[in-house]
This record gives sequence, C-alpha cells and structure tokens, in this order.
Amino acid sequence: MSQMIKIKSTADDGFAFGALHAEPKGARRGGVIVIQEIFGIDEYVQADVERWAGLGFEALAPSMYDRIEPGFVVGHDEAGMKAAIATVTQAKPEHALADIAACIAYLAPRGPVFIVGYCYGGTMVWHAAARLDGLAAGSSYYGGGVAGAAELNPKCPVICHFGRKDGHIPADEVKDKIKAAHPEIPVYVYENSGHGFNNAGRPDADPDDAQLARERTLALFEQHGAA
Repeated sequence: MSQMIKIKSTADDGFAFGALHAEPKGARRGGVIVIQEIFGIDEYVQADVERWAGLGFEALAPSMYDRIEPGFVVGHDEAGMKAAIATVTQAKPEHALADIAACIAYLAPRGPVFIVGYCYGGTMVWHAAARLDGLAAGSSYYGGGVAGAAELNPKCPVICHFGRKDGHIPADEVKDKIKAAHPEIPVYVYENSGHGFNNAGRPDADPDDAQLARERTLALFEQHGAA
C-alpha cells in the first residue's frame, strides 16, 4: 500500500518534497523511481507505483512541482493540460534533478536504483541518467525533450519508448536523432499507440504495447542488477 512521505532535496534550498512510496511485495529486487507526467501524482502514477511494488521493487514517485504548488494534480482534459503547462514552465530543472538525486540517495542503501518516467518524466529520465550518479538503468517513455538533448551521454543503460500515433512527438525523427548520437541505445516505436500509452484506459493506450514496453523495462532492470 503506497503512502506519501517527505524527502529532503539535495538542492541548496534543502526543500522537503512529497513522494509517493510503496514497499515491495515479497523479496526486494531493487528500488524504482517513477517520474510523473506533467499532471502530477495522478491515478496513473499511483497505479504505476503499485505495479512496481507488486513486482518486488521499492517504488518512489516524487511530487515534482511541490515548490510551486504542493500536491499538484490535475486531469488530462483541456483545463488540466493548461494548468499543467503553466506549472511545469515554473519548475526549475536543477531542482528536479536535485530532487531525483535525493530519491536515489533514499533508495540506494537497500540495493540498485532504477528510474522510469513518462512524458515530462521521460525527459527527466534522460537528464538524470546523464547528469546524476547512482542509477543502475533507466527507461524513458515518450520524453519530448530527449531528442533535443541527444548529445548528453547517459552514465547508465537507457531505453526509450515512443508511440507511432503520438501527435506531439514524431517517432521516426526522434528515433533517428537519438540513434545518430547513441547507436547503442534501444529506441522502440509502438505502432498502435500514441502519447501516454502506459496509462491504462487512455484513448492512446494499446494494452499489448503497454505490456510489451513494461516487459522490456523489467528485462532491462533485471539485466542490470534487479535480483
């Protein structure tokens, strides 16, 4: 059962942000940091935290906008999108990375630390993998900012997932940019899915694609330290 906890950021402000935390079910296989979409710790992030915990991982989803609006959560409708964009533009990338670093430090004493993120979170996975120490592997889902930061060099293994029908991210163009800079990094394009396809029940979510992406992510984590 997940619950909100407080973690002190490694940023100079020492800010204590909220994070949804779930203990692993059964033997602990590692820790997983789950980075939200722009909508906050919504029902889909909550479901993902529970899913990882059910697979034997200690899961931790930091609330990325707490400095701006503590506990920020909005829907995926037009009003929610407008509010989310207004909020994310106020969030400082250096604070986001410092908060993720604090999550790594929280989980690391108990085993390997992995990271997975969606949309905004997918971009943050890429930056965290390149700029932070202590991650064993990362899985980036539909990160719109990954191609623009393709020159970064991840310090840990990373895989990327994109939907063919994503109206926000041109899958082939993005894949080409990532592969040009990092031919060794797997970039998967899911033909039946659009943006947000990990979110069960969403219009762009294909269950088979979502399951395949999860299997690939779990396999990556298992290859790099998950017991």
